Amino acid sequence: MELKQILETLWKSELYKVILSNPAKKSETEYQKMVCNRLSNGWQVEKYTFKQVFHENLSEEELKTFLQEKLCQVYRQCNAWDQEREHSIRISKGGKVMYQKKKSTQAPKEKTGHNRKKNYILEEGKVIPPLVDMGIFTAEGKVVRSMYDKYRQINRFVEIIDDEIDCLPKDQTITVIDFGCGKSYLTFILYYYLVELKKLDVRIIGLDLKADVIKNCNAAAQKYGYDRLRFELGDINGYDCPYPVDMVISLHACDTATDYALYNAIRWKAKLIFSVPCCQHELNAQMKTEELSILTRYGIIQERTAALMTDAIRGNLLTVSGYKTQLLEFVDLSHTPKNILIRAVRTVLPKSVKEEARKEVEAIKKQFGFKPTLDELLNK
Repeated sequence: MELKQILETLWKSELYKVILSNPAKKSETEYQKMVCNRLSNGWQVEKYTFKQVFHENLSEEELKTFLQEKLCQVYRQCNAWDQEREHSIRISKGGKVMYQKKKSTQAPKEKTGHNRKKNYILEEGKVIPPLVDMGIFTAEGKVVRSMYDKYRQINRFVEIIDDEIDCLPKDQTITVIDFGCGKSYLTFILYYYLVELKKLDVRIIGLDLKADVIKNCNAAAQKYGYDRLRFELGDINGYDCPYPVDMVISLHACDTATDYALYNAIRWKAKLIFSVPCCQHELNAQMKTEELSILTRYGIIQERTAALMTDAIRGNLLTVSGYKTQLLEFVDLSHTPKNILIRAVRTVLPKSVKEEARKEVEAIKKQFGFKPTLDELLNK
């Protein structure tokens, strides 16, 4: 049976997860495995390197083409699940295709889009006051049809945190700092998740430079009865928390404000860091190179390349500082562009991993003449 025929047979089943693994050329393959999860309107592909995971959304037709290309050229194994069976495809070094299917007794451990569709952490049907005020839920706790995308985006944010929540202490008050909280939509959601759902002993402090924003947020916290949440007027640069800090959130802190938020988190040895940077201007202004001048010839290319390199450097500096770091795709609540979310978990890393991360930072600094703010802060 040819590979194309096997894949056509698979698509007649209602697959909800597909995993590609066993690279044909391990030393040359960028991604060690790919996990494809069904969503309500297509598929999401998670691409795993040894250190990071990247995401790409595909339609059903695009995924069919994608799987055939990857199985022919890159991977030798494919496992797929429907509601009743597990399907296995193996390709030998000589190109022989072997296919078998068996009754599935247990779904794979990874969370699936199929399951998430029915089991969101923020359940529909429960009255969640911040979601009602945001216009995402009705007063009865039903999702407003036109707001379903935002509902999923908020759940995605909570899922990203939920994946690492076990790192937080269970026997003491957990302190969370939200730098540049703004209108604090996600801060209120985070409070609901940590206190109402997870039943954790938490204090959350939101920090912002706008007095009217702080006033309104404190009024909302009082209205919801969120007595362990407060908002303060202050600057990220130089802020000192009177408590040991366990988690730092920084969503859309502009330009180098993100660096100060990350620096504070590292300085406090926060166990978890979640940051969505924006307005990356610093390295764009510094970027100079002769060998790779193609990246600086076109303004828009330079701007986007500098933004990506900014977050790559931040990721490496977090690694150097003792954090297992991932750069994930995150869709902003108020904008359609996809952003990068930095998720960092404090852990014990091998010295060799830290040294390699530092070496990569020094190489890119030398190549482009960069002086990243986070690096300058850490060197002090």
